[in-house]
Amino acid sequence: MTSDDADFIAEALPAFVSEAREQLESFEQLLLQLEDLPGDRDLLDALFRCAHTVKGSAGIFGLDAVVAFTHHVESLLDRLREGELALTPALGTLLLRSKDHIATLVDAAEAPQSDSGDDAVGAGLVAELHQVLGDAAAAPEPSAGGESPSGGGGAGLPTAAPLAHWGLQARFGADTFRNGMDPLALLAYLGGFGQVTGMACDLAAVPPLEALDPEDCHLDLAFGFETAAPRERIEEAFAFVREDCALTLTAPAGAELAATPLPALPESQRVDTLPDAESAVAGERLRKPRDAEEPRFIRVQADRLDAVINLLGELVIAGAGAELLARQSRQGALIEANQHVIRLIEEIRNGTLQLRMVPIGEAFTRFRRVVRDTAAELGKDVALEIVGGDTELDKSVVERIADPLMHLVRNGLDHGLETPAERVAAGKPAQGRLVLSACHEAGNILIRIDDDGRGIDRERVLARAWERGLLEPGQRPEDADILKLIFEPGFSTAEQVTNLSGRGVGMDVVRRNIEALRGSVTLDSEPGRGTRIEIRLPLTLAIIDGFLVGVGSSRFIFPLDAVVEVIEARDEVAATDAHGRGLVELRGQVLPVIDLRVLYALEAPASARHSIVVVRAGTRRCGVRVDQVLGQHQTVIKPLGPLFRSLQGMAGSSILANGEVALIFDVPSLGQLAAAPRPAAGALRSSPAVAAASASSSRSAEGSVA
Repeated sequence: MTSDDADFIAEALPAFVSEAREQLESFEQLLLQLEDLPGDRDLLDALFRCAHTVKGSAGIFGLDAVVAFTHHVESLLDRLREGELALTPALGTLLLRSKDHIATLVDAAEAPQSDSGDDAVGAGLVAELHQVLGDAAAAPEPSAGGESPSGGGGAGLPTAAPLAHWGLQARFGADTFRNGMDPLALLAYLGGFGQVTGMACDLAAVPPLEALDPEDCHLDLAFGFETAAPRERIEEAFAFVREDCALTLTAPAGAELAATPLPALPESQRVDTLPDAESAVAGERLRKPRDAEEPRFIRVQADRLDAVINLLGELVIAGAGAELLARQSRQGALIEANQHVIRLIEEIRNGTLQLRMVPIGEAFTRFRRVVRDTAAELGKDVALEIVGGDTELDKSVVERIADPLMHLVRNGLDHGLETPAERVAAGKPAQGRLVLSACHEAGNILIRIDDDGRGIDRERVLARAWERGLLEPGQRPEDADILKLIFEPGFSTAEQVTNLSGRGVGMDVVRRNIEALRGSVTLDSEPGRGTRIEIRLPLTLAIIDGFLVGVGSSRFIFPLDAVVEVIEARDEVAATDAHGRGLVELRGQVLPVIDLRVLYALEAPASARHSIVVVRAGTRRCGVRVDQVLGQHQTVIKPLGPLFRSLQGMAGSSILANGEVALIFDVPSLGQLAAAPRPAAGALRSSPAVAAASASSSRSAEGSVA
């Protein structure tokens, strides 16, 4: 290997690792789907392609351990495709364990200095795979030198097999380079189990220099190949580049094919390795212009995208400041030009934020394996149903909600769902049901975790709360407040400590992590019928459309999607209590109203005119009494200073065009305050002006968008 080859491999290895992890994740999801739809040929083929792609790509990088082990898995999958074996739960578990080991080998390739310590695990899995196959010869062991059965010196091939001389022609598509494929690396892979002899390139396929696009591939190669490997082994080498390569292969015709150089192969000697339909598709791909192709994808490092989002937030603030100055200048041309800039900024904002939006289903599908393994460990039969997986959410939110969701799912499997015998005795189907669902609601995303299990025993919760001193003995709160005790630190109703529960660590961390994302979690349960957990999260942690209002000299922002309507304040608004809560009749219904002047003890004189902003949080509506309605506002969310993060009803802050700071409402928390205000001592009496000053002074330290 030359130094240039080594440099290429070092540069391309991270891309291989990333792609391999994606393929292995797809492998797991396809296998779990296949257990529900045994015998589905499309799923079997897709499963095989995932393993084969990982093996083929690993061979290019000389990762013999990955190639060797994946070859055993591939042999088993091939038996499944041919109908010689049936997928059983035990076989599915073996394949999942094998997938985990391949992932470990890929991780070791990324950090070769680390000792995976999994050689014994791999050897044990290979033995189990051989036992299932019933034919050790079908999945030969790697050689003592560590070479693989399908790459690297021809290890695993019968040593006495005679060499055959093949002729190949590979016509690569124009987008081969753009898709990350290097034809020379493919030839190097072939050299791992044979010898490439004479080579000829069709120069007529290369356009004139003035018409040449340096990113296009115009290689049309004809060459000889000497190997003891069977035809299928040669075809497999091209399988993962099949969409970008039209391949023809001649049957062995003697040593004359090893002569140099080879011309393009005559039509009479060509044997197309693709079925007719696939050949037509491949040829059509090579002929299609680039602008007619399907959408393409590129990989971007997350920190680079985050940096762009941060700069975009600053651009929004700067644009608002420029707009204010333009209006103060009273110059029509300047105002018009600035409005055009603002519109462009808004379009850039929407487009850039869309780059970080991913379907929540990507997180949900990971739980199929969790449900399968945990249910088996607990001796339960559970079906997982996913609803609304295409609902999009900011990727940063998806990543940070994964652990809380994991705990809630495992908790539901352990505490909520019964064993098959218990369910049958209770008149239920033996198989339990767990539903993960997501939908958009008032500018937020609503995630639900439902099960049809035993529900929560409130008496047991109360007894444990009395025992742990969370409540005075004999004290009995409302049902909803009893369920909230589950989220208290150290609370657990488990009778014994297991691998899954009993240590009293988890639900309080879940609530804390969700609230750190400006979200909320609620729980509802019916004994004997099941439990529902609802999580509400903002769609993004960066920039939102806001609705700006004023109370005295203080400014506040509502998420625009949460605003239902604005009504004129009426004299018949009931007098507010000490916490600023009152009532008003709206179209025959009673609407709770919060007076911000009283709630936050604002030192501002009463205004002669008032408005009530009606907002929605889930199924609950409430009104907020304000002095001024200032309209829509592009809102860059900034974190509150450490001293003000406990300020009830607030989710963050934002810098206005004139440099002032406005506080952003957390509408669900505000709704809870309206329904049953229980302000903590001192928390609600902090002046927003003081909070604004704190946020403003900490802007340089916390300048990145939340």
